[in-house]
Amino acid sequence: MAILVRERSKITTKGQTTVPKAVRRALGVSYGGEIAYVVDEFGRVSLLKAEEETDPVIEGFLAFLAQDMVRNPANIAAFPADLAERMTALTDGMNVDLNEDIDGAVTL
Repeated sequence: MAILVRERSKITTKGQTTVPKAVRRALGVSYGGEIAYVVDEFGRVSLLKAEEETDPVIEGFLAFLAQDMVRNPANIAAFPADLAERMTALTDGMNVDLNEDIDGAVTL
């Protein structure tokens, strides 16, 4: 295994440390970015750029839906027109910017 970057960093009394610039650059993270620590069975620690985590339950459900749609294509139908009309009526006059940040906490 070739070593590309080797840096040292002290840990403060609060358990904090600075990720050296060369390491941040190698990971492709900057201010506000997230990193993940991975500890293997030998006690080695890897530092990775944190990726969007997926929920294994949701992933399993989505896989089930995909398989079901392949097995039962007759069950796939157009969105009911009356439901679409009702949704349109309920949201009439509302302006939604899908790129706008959400203020406050979000509970799902």
